[in-house]
Amino acid sequence: MKNFEWISRKKVDEIATIYDSNITLNKSATTYLEKAYIVLLGIDKERKLIAIKPIRKGDTELEYTPKEQRHNITIKSSYSRISNKRFIEEIAEMIDLNFENNNYYKFSCYWSDSDQSLIIDLNKGEK
Repeated sequence: MKNFEWISRKKVDEIATIYDSNITLNKSATTYLEKAYIVLLGIDKERKLIAIKPIRKGDTELEYTPKEQRHNITIKSSYSRISNKRFIEEIAEMIDLNFENNNYYKFSCYWSDSDQSLIIDLNKGEK
């Protein structure tokens, strides 16, 4: 039986939903951040990517991260949320999101082992 690969009923994609004041991650995307104490947010403007890097309590990285770069994350059983209106405004300007026309925008995301971050691909979304 060890050669079998067990298949789920449906594939659940990692999805990030960007609202005017926060980024909400679905359960599948949240699994990568479940043990995060805080997160770091990064933008690759050229490739239009957002990185969410989890930092755990006790990580040596935590003590070297300036307080202004630390972002709180709220983790619930079926989603997680990172609120930062200024960061969202920067993203909205970069890829032309208009929250007056649309309450939210959904984008695909994936885990990057090399960056140890969840990457939101702003090129792959519903705009």
